[in-house]
Amino acid sequence: MSSDLIHALEQLEKEKGIEKDIIIEAIEAALISAYKRNFGSSQNVRVSVDRQTGDFKVYALKRVTSDPQNEYMDISVENAKKINAELDEEDMAEVEVTPKKFGRIAAQTAKQVVVQRLREAERGIIFDEFSNKEAEIVTGIVQRTEKKNVIIDLGKTEAVLAPTEQISGEEYKFNDRIKVYVIEVKRTTKGPQIMVSRTHPGLIKRLFELEVPEIHEGVVEIKSISREPGSRTKIAVYSKDDNVDPVGACVGQKGTRVQTIVDELRGEKIDIIKWSSNPQEYISSSLSPAKVVRVDISEEEKSAKVTVPDFQLSLAIGKEGQNARLAAKLTGWKIDIKSESQLRATIEQQLLNFDGGFQSAFSEDEPDEDE
Repeated sequence: MSSDLIHALEQLEKEKGIEKDIIIEAIEAALISAYKRNFGSSQNVRVSVDRQTGDFKVYALKRVTSDPQNEYMDISVENAKKINAELDEEDMAEVEVTPKKFGRIAAQTAKQVVVQRLREAERGIIFDEFSNKEAEIVTGIVQRTEKKNVIIDLGKTEAVLAPTEQISGEEYKFNDRIKVYVIEVKRTTKGPQIMVSRTHPGLIKRLFELEVPEIHEGVVEIKSISREPGSRTKIAVYSKDDNVDPVGACVGQKGTRVQTIVDELRGEKIDIIKWSSNPQEYISSSLSPAKVVRVDISEEEKSAKVTVPDFQLSLAIGKEGQNARLAAKLTGWKIDIKSESQLRATIEQQLLNFDGGFQSAFSEDEPDEDE
């Protein structure tokens, strides 16, 4: 131990922000364990490291008594006063017991403590950095696959893309550069664990914020997102500024902005619609690209009956009901879709039922001819 250690600790304090005194206290604690382990002592000891020179000393803590029984635990009053004249019986005296061959052990112990603290500090810095990135997008490089988890290199650390957060059918090849959404950062004994996602709706939101300056600046607002990862997404946007077309801003000139996002999502279709406070307008827009003829709503049930042209019915419902399902999730309304011919047939049937009931009631009121 020497001034070289102190100089090294001062450098660490400047570069890594690890306080020198904290490391020295950790070294002192580790040296106590090392002393007892190597010299088989059960006595109470204290290790002191000089903050200026780096020199260390080991002190045994002994009880001052007129009748010493244990040389390791007790010290006579006479000998105690040689160390410190103010010591009296039943006081605790510190007696230096620094072994001559303890230097190498001390240096090795100090190195281990410094390395450990440095590692802990670096882990802490990484945790602090990425915990601030929760709900944000980060870019990484695919490294490997472990038990179906995709490990992504983020530079200073790695992130885990769990199977449940992977897009079905999407391949993650070695050295692929991809954007992921940080869903959670946890402290572990092996350092921070960063969980990321490719399926979270937040990924869509952040991608649009990156590509559309109007969203980043707050001129255009994302009101709602519904997503079936890898297949289709619907996003509702709005602007308080009447001079700004929120849909046009997101699409970009010749579709360049939205196409960049589609490319990042490897072909996932994206429908951008204009949000409206008017439920009929909002629901009608949500079923895009289908055209809607009529929307009848029930505020109490928060449900809507939507009428579309016959040739638009399959488009409005979508493959396996996807378009209608995404529209319902986007708006928060239950949506029942019928074609014009289906609506016409329903109305005609209702009229027939009404007419039949009316005729029956009328017939019951007619007098019997025999009467």
